Amino acid sequence: MYEDYDYENKVIPDEKEKLQARMKAEAVKEAKAKKKEKRNKWFMCVAYALVFGLIAGGTFQGVNLAGDLIREKTGLAGKNVAEEKESDKKEATLKTNEEKSNDTETEKESRSKASISKAETASLAAEGPLDVSTVAGNVMPSIVSITNKGVQEVRSLFGRGIREYESMSAGSGIIIGENDDELLLVTNNHVIEGAKELSVCFIDEEVCSAVVKGTDPENDLAVISVKLSDIKDSTMDKIAIATMGDSEDLVIGQQVVAIGNALGYGQSVTTGIISALEREVEIDNLASKLIQTDAAINPGNSGGALLNMRGEVIGINSAKFASSEIEGMGYAIPISTATPIIEELMNRETRELVDKKDASYLGISGVSVTEDVSKTYNIPKGIYISEAEENGPADKGGIVKGDVIRKFGGVTVSTMNDIKEQLLYYKAGEEVEILLLRSDGSEYKEVTVKVTLGKKSDSPLANEEEEDGETEQPSGNNGNNGLGGDFGEYYIDPFSIFGF
Repeated sequence: MYEDYDYENKVIPDEKEKLQARMKAEAVKEAKAKKKEKRNKWFMCVAYALVFGLIAGGTFQGVNLAGDLIREKTGLAGKNVAEEKESDKKEATLKTNEEKSNDTETEKESRSKASISKAETASLAAEGPLDVSTVAGNVMPSIVSITNKGVQEVRSLFGRGIREYESMSAGSGIIIGENDDELLLVTNNHVIEGAKELSVCFIDEEVCSAVVKGTDPENDLAVISVKLSDIKDSTMDKIAIATMGDSEDLVIGQQVVAIGNALGYGQSVTTGIISALEREVEIDNLASKLIQTDAAINPGNSGGALLNMRGEVIGINSAKFASSEIEGMGYAIPISTATPIIEELMNRETRELVDKKDASYLGISGVSVTEDVSKTYNIPKGIYISEAEENGPADKGGIVKGDVIRKFGGVTVSTMNDIKEQLLYYKAGEEVEILLLRSDGSEYKEVTVKVTLGKKSDSPLANEEEEDGETEQPSGNNGNNGLGGDFGEYYIDPFSIFGF
C-alpha cells in the first residue's frame, strides 16, 4: 500500500488519475468559456454599432424633417426642391404623352365618363405651403367668370299677374374636368338659376357659351359645360383643371385664399383664415354646414374657389353674412361634401334650354315645406302639393293633393321655383320620373311616378305658382339691391348686383 503512494503529490495512484482527468476537464471548460466570452464581446460590438447607426440615422432624419417643417412654416422653398419638382413635372408630362399614345379604344370610352381628378392640377400643387401670389398664379387659370342672362318673374302689384324682366348677373366657376366633348365647370346653383343664356370668360378673356349639365338646388351646386369645339386651341393651352383638396383636414386658423369674379369686374384674390368649421347656416330655408372664413367673399365670388396654401380647392364660395355691423363672415361649401354631388352631376345627360313653343308644364300648385314647417306640422321637407290640375299631366301621372315632391328627374327640389328651373329643359310630351313622399295615415313613404309633361301654352295653370303669397321672389329684389339690411340677414349673390 505504501509502496504505491505518491509522496510528491500526496495522492494514491487511482486518485491521481482522477485528479488529472478533472484538471483536464476544467482546462477544456475554461478554454470554452474564454472562447464564448470572446464571441459575446464580438456580438456586443456589432450590437453597439447597430444601435449607434440607428441613433445616428434617426437623428439625421429628424434634423432633415425639422428643417423641412421650418421651411414649410416660413413659406421657404429650396432651390433643389423646385428643381426636383420641375424634373418630376417633365417626367410626368413625358409619361402622360406616352400613355396617351398607347390608349386603347376601351380606355377612351372609360375616359368619356367624367370624374374629378386629383392628379390634374392648375400648374401642379406644390409640396408644402406657398405664398399667396404663387397660389393665385397657379390657380387662376382654372377659375372662370360666369355671366347669366335670364328672366326674372315679378308679381304685379295689381292683380295676380306676373311680369317678366330681362336680368343679368355675374358669378364664378371652377374648371373641374373634361370628357370627350365638353369642358366641365362647377359653380353655385344660384349663379346659373333662371338662365336663358350662359357665357363663360376664361383667363385669356375669351368668352364661350355654356349650358347647364346638372343642378342640385338643395346643396346650391351646379355643373355647367362648354363644348370643346367652341374653345380655341390658344385658350386650351392657358387654362387648367383645378386640384381638389380635402376639407376634412382643415383646422381653425389655417390660412386660405379666395378667388372669384367679385362684383363682375373680373378675377380678384383675397386672403384670410378659417374662422369656423361645420357652421350651420340657413339660407332660403335651406340649412347647410359650411366653412366660415374672414377672406372677403363679395357679390360675384359665388361659385369661385376657396384654396389652401398648396393651391388645392377646399371649398366653393357660396354666401356672405351681410350687416352694417359685421365684417369678415364669408362661407364656402366644403369640397369633401360637394365632391360626390359634383361627380354625379358631371355624368348627367347634357340638356339644353327648350324653345318657348315647346315649353312644358306639370299642372300643380304647391307650397315649400321649410325646416320650421316640417317640424311644426310633421311634414317632410319638399314641395307640398296643394292642388293638382284635374286631368292635367300631374293628375294623370298619379300625383295627388297632399303629396310632397322630393325629386324631379333625379334632381332634388325644395321649391316651386326649382321645378320651374327644371321644366326649362324638358319639352312638352317628354316623360319625367318624380319621387314623392305620400302619407299612408301614420307615416310618409316614397312613391315614384312617371309623368308625361303637357304643353305649357295649353295649361290653365301655365305659371304654376306657390300658394298663399309664398311665391319665390327674385333674388335681390328686396329694396336694397341684394346687399342686406342692418339686421344681419343672409344674402346669396350675385343676382341683381347690376340692378334693372
